[in-house]
Amino acid sequence: MAAKEPTTAKEMAQVQTIIGRILQVGVIFSAIVMLIGLVLFLVSGRSGYSGSYVPRRMGLILQGTWQLKPYAIMMLGVYCLILTPVLRVIVSIYAFYKEHDRLYVAITTLVLAILLVALAIGVTG
Repeated sequence: MAAKEPTTAKEMAQVQTIIGRILQVGVIFSAIVMLIGLVLFLVSGRSGYSGSYVPRRMGLILQGTWQLKPYAIMMLGVYCLILTPVLRVIVSIYAFYKEHDRLYVAITTLVLAILLVALAIGVTG
């Protein structure tokens, strides 16, 4: 059985570049989605919902987005912004795995678990 080759500095630089791009693209995408919702709100003068209701469940947000409801589109942007660091943590786990750094894989996996539990608590209330 051949031994695994250690991860090179060039490969790790590429992973770090990918992580940076994920954060940039996530923030830009989220801002664009929120801006679209804001423009629709300003143009129509309506939120798409009665009263001060704001959708908070992903199913309602996706349904409202499909129906071009401004508040739903803005909430989709917020959810994308929240999920951006979660994706960064997932990529970091992969990077530490490639480095064969078990301690940081374990720590980062724990951070991911905490993030997912916090998201679940936030969604369910």
